Order: sequence, then C-alpha cells, then structure tokens
Amino acid sequence: MIVEGRVIKLGDKIDTDLIIPAKHLKYTDPQYLAQHVLEPLDPEFSKKASKGVIVVAGKLFGMGSSREQAAIALKAAGVKMILAESFARIFFRNAINNGLPVMVCPNISNIVMDGDYVVANLSLGEVSIPEKNVVVKCKELPEIVIRIISAGGLIEYLKALGK
Repeated sequence: MIVEGRVIKLGDKIDTDLIIPAKHLKYTDPQYLAQHVLEPLDPEFSKKASKGVIVVAGKLFGMGSSREQAAIALKAAGVKMILAESFARIFFRNAINNGLPVMVCPNISNIVMDGDYVVANLSLGEVSIPEKNVVVKCKELPEIVIRIISAGGLIEYLKALGK
C-alpha cells in the first residue's frame, strides 16, 4: 500500500484534546469533526488538510484521553496518513480500526520538513522524500494491519470477510 502527499509537520505530544477538543465530542458526524480538527493548534488546519496531506509528528502523537473521534476527525479532514516517532497505543489502534494509515518512523521529524512531498510504502515500512533523494526506514506493519487499513478500517475488513 502506497500513500503519498505533502507534509504538514506537527510537534511532540499532540494530545487528543488538541486533535478534537472535548466540546465537540457530542457530535458524531465526521464532517463536523473535520471542521474542528486541531483547531486549538491551528484554526486553519482543516482547510490545509482538505487538499489531502500527510501529518508528520514527533513523540507521543495521540496521547491523552481515549477518543475515537480523534482519528475519525483527522481522516475526514483529509489527512491521508500520520508518520510519527511514536504514538499513544490507543490512538494507534483507533487510527488503524478507522482506516487511517499510521507508521512509527524513528527520527522522522528531524528529516521531513513542512511542505515536503513524501511517498510512504506501508508494506516495506519505508518513507521516501523524492525531492531530497532520502529514504527513511520505519517500523513495518504486520500484513493484517495493512489489510485492515486498505479495507477502510476494521468494520469494513470484517464485512469483506463475511463476519
């Protein structure tokens, strides 16, 4: 599975309260959530992401309270993938279960810059930056995880299996 696009770079410890503030959790519509994604950090993020972007972040992306809406909001806003040095465990699983590709890439935030064009190969666990002629090795995802993401999430994957 290949995911490519321009990067929006974020920092370390982007918590779920920043991703989707609690005041919006009473809403379930993904498009509504998308309008407010990362609003406290960048009120224009939703507009920027709507073109289809890859988020690159540092350590502990998605830390904080467990809220599935964080992954849903990012995906609905146009985030194609998140590459980070580390993820909060629950956010990582929520992203996969909602069909949002995620990969752990050591030191990625020191290599990739805002606006870089990247090509991520989930099967190989690699991210290339063609403009810089650089390839970053990431942690490979198990094949089952790639199948779940490719299907659009866990529910879609199970439906396709007939379960």
